[in-house]
Amino acid sequence: MALSEWWPELGPWLVGTWVLYLAVLAGWIVLQKREPIATLSWLLSLAALPVLGLLIYHFFGPQRIVRQRRRRSLARRGLQSALPADLHPSEDCATVARLAQAATGYAPCTATDARLLVGGQATLDALLEAIAAARHHLHVEYYIFEPDRTGTRVRDALAAKAREGVRVRLLLDALGSGRLGRAFLAPLLEAGVELAWFHPARLRWLWRPRINLRNHRKIVVADGRVAFTGGINVTDDENEAVNPRAFHDLHLRLEGEIVRWLQLAFLEDWHYATGVAPRDDGLWPPAPPGRMVAQALPAGPDSPWEPVHRVKVEAIHQANHRVWLVTPYFVPGEAARMALTSAALRGLDVRVVVPARSDSRVVSAAARSYFDELTAAGVRVFEYQPRMLHSKALLVDDDTCIIGSANFDHRSFRLNFELSVLLHDAGVAAGLEAELQATLAHCREVRAGSPPAPFLRRLGDASARLLSPLL
Repeated sequence: MALSEWWPELGPWLVGTWVLYLAVLAGWIVLQKREPIATLSWLLSLAALPVLGLLIYHFFGPQRIVRQRRRRSLARRGLQSALPADLHPSEDCATVARLAQAATGYAPCTATDARLLVGGQATLDALLEAIAAARHHLHVEYYIFEPDRTGTRVRDALAAKAREGVRVRLLLDALGSGRLGRAFLAPLLEAGVELAWFHPARLRWLWRPRINLRNHRKIVVADGRVAFTGGINVTDDENEAVNPRAFHDLHLRLEGEIVRWLQLAFLEDWHYATGVAPRDDGLWPPAPPGRMVAQALPAGPDSPWEPVHRVKVEAIHQANHRVWLVTPYFVPGEAARMALTSAALRGLDVRVVVPARSDSRVVSAAARSYFDELTAAGVRVFEYQPRMLHSKALLVDDDTCIIGSANFDHRSFRLNFELSVLLHDAGVAAGLEAELQATLAHCREVRAGSPPAPFLRRLGDASARLLSPLL
């Protein structure tokens, strides 16, 4: 039957159904109260792709997690009675620290030692040393834990400690560590390691998927005295000792009061994932005060305040002479772009370091779309050439650093569970400066006024930028 024959009968029904579909989804999306540009982008996509657009929005669109937020609140509340008296908000805070405390509930404290670990090999060596020295407990949390040579070494070390009677809890993200099979995990379970999964796949989540709500944190706490956090996962892809093309990344080894707050972050995640609030004796050994000011910055979609985003932007605004940012994924929102360009326009030394070749072509293309604006304002942009740059750090002036798992993009600021550490210490800042100088030696600078890229590349970059709210 020709279109002209059936359209008079079915056409009005199809148009009416399409209009009703748009009205219902528009109400749903508008009530999310996101940025107008993101809301309009989703509405146009859903109008143009009635079925496919709905599926994309359902699985990848912005998700409010009211139930998860309630569960996170209950997880923290369930631990309160067992927490030491010093794990409570402080009234004596500087501006950035006060902002961080209000957004996270984590107070500033001190560290007796903060060691910057450069690369996966140095991090693995320090981690295995801490595991071997553990006598009471090991709390381990990762986004990616692979069944490769690096993963096998860590697995065997954890299993060995469990057989010695050390209590080992291992929390893994179900998506990032999804390649771990029963055969690989068997030695851990047989040794008595307690294994839990963050947001494991379940059939009921086909209706409320959690593809975006991943646990991107990397936390290890040994005996409540030594802690690790940063950007390095347990995988050969981030261990240059076994893979010459391994990602270049940073990690931290910490001692002192800051370990208590990383312990709290792990225990909250464990309670959230398992429903069990650990109350073992020995979780909170005495922590002597140190000379370094430190503050843990947990962030995730369970908080409406975007703590890492706010703290980084505020630190940039308060900078006096230098802002150096290194990130593998650079997709800044308006507030972050404004902070960087304003700092450069004030005459500060502002540098942004990104990989020349990322593991995500779309993210790299979106990042390039911002370079013209940044360089025009005086921001110096550098592309790291040798391999994938995975470091995530911010250096402000000569004494302030933020190092952790969070990238400088919407996904880290809003969609993933992240953890960074804010450090005020000239020694740590000097170490980070030296590392960034070494990184810059292998970079190509993107200069203002350079000849424009080919048209198709510029079109691709601009198109990828439209996906910024999803990246």
